Amino acid sequence: MPAGGRTADRADSVMARADPAPPQRPPRARATPRIRAHRIPTPDSKPYIAVEGPDGNLWFCESGAGKIGCFDPRTGRFREFALPDARCTPVGIAAGADGHLWFTEKAGNRVGRISVAGAIAEFSVPTADAAPDGIVLGPDGNIWFAEGEADQLGRVTPEGRIEEFGGMTAGSRPLSLVVRDGALWFSQAGGNRVARMTPDGKFTEFPTPSANSQPRAMALHPDGSIWFVETGANALGRIARDGTIVEFGIPTANASARGVAITADGDVWFTENLANKIGRMDANGVVIAEYPLAVPASGARCVTAMSDGRLLFTQYDANLIGEIVVE
Repeated sequence: MPAGGRTADRADSVMARADPAPPQRPPRARATPRIRAHRIPTPDSKPYIAVEGPDGNLWFCESGAGKIGCFDPRTGRFREFALPDARCTPVGIAAGADGHLWFTEKAGNRVGRISVAGAIAEFSVPTADAAPDGIVLGPDGNIWFAEGEADQLGRVTPEGRIEEFGGMTAGSRPLSLVVRDGALWFSQAGGNRVARMTPDGKFTEFPTPSANSQPRAMALHPDGSIWFVETGANALGRIARDGTIVEFGIPTANASARGVAITADGDVWFTENLANKIGRMDANGVVIAEYPLAVPASGARCVTAMSDGRLLFTQYDANLIGEIVVE
């Protein structure tokens, strides 16, 4: 069903078209992966967003413990770094151009920086109670982050100077961010939209075909499209450069999709939080399989495609880092 794209600030008018998903065809055969788990040392750490660091390790937020975790998938070894405020609720994390990891503290209302050796610095967000969430290395070499409760994006320089950009629709609740074609693209979980912002602060918003879709995690595909989970619509979405959005349903009802990652072969992997599964689609949106997890109610959240081909994911409720071994 066609829907009009909303523009904010001085962005040019754009139409966001909701096309029906193309007919599915049988996917090519894939081997069934093995899934194993690695227990995090701190109990009830509630691992959330994770990213590959410059050292090839998985760095992740321990949102329940006020720590930043580091997992070496080659050795199975963990390191954990306590933040000054144990109740700051670290949520998002990204690798910066400076060789450090940058993270958001949702309850602490700060952005933090940690070196691979564990040196920590923190910077307060100017807007009170902004609830900083998703974070990404921007096209300008700075770090950008979503302010979920302030309907703003923030930019922090390597030195820690923060500038904020408003102008999106009220109640948008921006979350996850990726970079495409020199601009920031991000999900608006409260507004049921995907939005684009240029580094000079011009917004364009594209509504999803489904109402109450709750778009969350996003990932950039090698073909230039952006994939994102729609937790409320029980689907994955794909947005083209022109703003065209297509949705692809998840077979398991009420799966609560949360994380998404793209592997080098173009397959789309996603976590199913309530269904306790890992899902897999091809680049055309054809479902390849859903793989049950051995640990019940593990709370699969973020999934990360590593540069060496590994797939790792956080299991929020089970206090685990999961590993998908594709052979």
